[in-house]
Order: sequence, then structure tokens, then C-alpha cells
Amino acid sequence: MSIRVDDSFLDSAGATDELAADARAGLTSTAKSLPPRWFYDARGSELFEQITDLPEYYPTRTETQILQAHAGDIAAAAPVETVIELGSGSSTKTQLLLDAWQRTGTLRRVITLDVSASALAEAAVALSARYPTVEVQPVRADFTRHLDGLAKSGRTAVVFLGSTIGNLDPAERAAFFGAVRSALDPGDVLLLGTDLVKPAEILVPAYDDAAGITAAFNLNVLQVLNRELGGDLPIEAFDHRAVWNPADERIEMRLRAGREIRARLDRIGLDVHFDAGEELLTEISSKFRRDGITAELAMAGLNLTHWWTDPAGYFALSLSQ
Repeated sequence: MSIRVDDSFLDSAGATDELAADARAGLTSTAKSLPPRWFYDARGSELFEQITDLPEYYPTRTETQILQAHAGDIAAAAPVETVIELGSGSSTKTQLLLDAWQRTGTLRRVITLDVSASALAEAAVALSARYPTVEVQPVRADFTRHLDGLAKSGRTAVVFLGSTIGNLDPAERAAFFGAVRSALDPGDVLLLGTDLVKPAEILVPAYDDAAGITAAFNLNVLQVLNRELGGDLPIEAFDHRAVWNPADERIEMRLRAGREIRARLDRIGLDVHFDAGEELLTEISSKFRRDGITAELAMAGLNLTHWWTDPAGYFALSLSQ
């Protein structure tokens, strides 16, 4: 079975243009950075799936436990016809929700949205086989920009699992929540996964595992730059770092240059220079407290109505209208 991925929002050419723009802006800044969405080529998506199974990486298994315990409660609180999953990846956890929503008898349509065409295609085949009476529509798009173009029908749940919301800084989160609010009709809901603040000795290993899978995932973004933009960045010259920033309550993933580096992204004519020890910020992963996320949602006109967490208080799922 094959299912066509809708790439009308973000096709391969458009994605390359956006990568070029992000590379030019981020690699010429005083504090170098790249958006984390460029992790997720086929290899990056595969590595992330491996990360979710690591013993140090608690978010996936903890969120799964919450879904196993409360998917029925979520479906009962918000029986919907359409589910829009943002940053869907493999959609494995989402199946717990879809099972519960299908039992309500209302589910008609699932829209999966991701930047990785390969992950979308693979997940769509699995979902179509599991839910033959449900329309599955994979859409290659950027959830920060393309929500208003999605054609939803009936009561809708926007599902954003995995604490990907933590990859956005406060201004980006405010813009995202505003876009979600604009896309929702009365009665629609947002189901949001948030990783909660906890001790650094638990947090840091989740982003710097002993097997080195997260390091490979982080370094893979340099391979993406080299492949897509004709670069010669020496990947072996960079080291992976995961740092807890207590002031902003977030993990920061960085790549540190082990020596002075001069490279070129030939397809965009960009010369890149790193001093020895200079770092490239590749991801932030903010951690949340209930009162803080409630306030952020409220600022966008979203009312948090339900909150589910695990016994240790590591992770939370919230439902907002």
C-alpha cells in the first residue's frame, strides 16, 4: 500500500530554500544557531526513533504511560471527528488516542503533519491499515506556519505530543498558540504534551545518552547541511553537548567546534567560520510548570480544562479549548 503525501505546503525544493535561508541567517550570526526541524531527514527520523527507546530518555515512555492510563478519559472529554497531529513522526503513541477516539464512534479523519516525507509516508501506511474506516491524510508542512491551511471538518482535536512545544522559545510559543487558537472553532481542543521541570541529573542524560545516539542525531544536522547545500563541514571536528540552563529552565543542545574550522556551503556561496570552542545551538528543550503553561495558553485565548500526569510528575498532557 502506498499513500501520497501532500507536499503542497512544503515540497523538497521549498524545504531546501528554507534550509538555505536558515543556514545563512544562523551560521552568520554572532551566536550561531539552527532550527531543530532540520534534524529530521530520513536518517535523523530513524535516529530519533532509537532515542525514544533509550533508558535515559524518559519522555516517550512516560507520556505513553499517561496515554495508556487516560486515553479513554481524553476521548470522553473531547469526542472528535478530525484529529490533526503535529510533528507526527511515527504516530506510534497517537494510536493509543486513536483507538480511544474510534471507540467513541465519532472519528472520521486523521491529518498527520511533519517535515519528514519519509516518516509521514511510513506512518500513513500503518495508520491506514490499523484504521481502515478512517481517512488518513499525511501532509508535509511546518506546524509553526501552515495550520491555517489545513482543511478540517467537524469537531477537531489538534494533538501535539512529545513536548516538541519545548523546542520553541517564549515568543515562538506565543505565536504558535495564537495560530492554534485562530485555527480552532468553538468546541475544538488542543491536546498538548509538556515535559515538566525536574532535577538536572535526570534531564541531562536524556539528551546525552551513554550509547551516543543523541550525539549522532545532533551531528546529523551537519550532514544535512553538507548534502543539501553542497557543504564540506568536517563533522568529526564537532562535539555534542547537552547543557541545563537553570535560568530559562531548558536543555540546550549544542555542537562545539574542537578546532578552528573554515568550511563552505557551495550551493549558496556561504563561507562558514568557527573559532576553536565556538558552539552552534541546534535545539532548546524547555521544561514547564503547570501555572506557566496555563498562563501561556490563556494569553492566546485557550482555556486549560484537563491535566493528566504520571505519578512522579515528570510529564503532563493537557486539554485546552
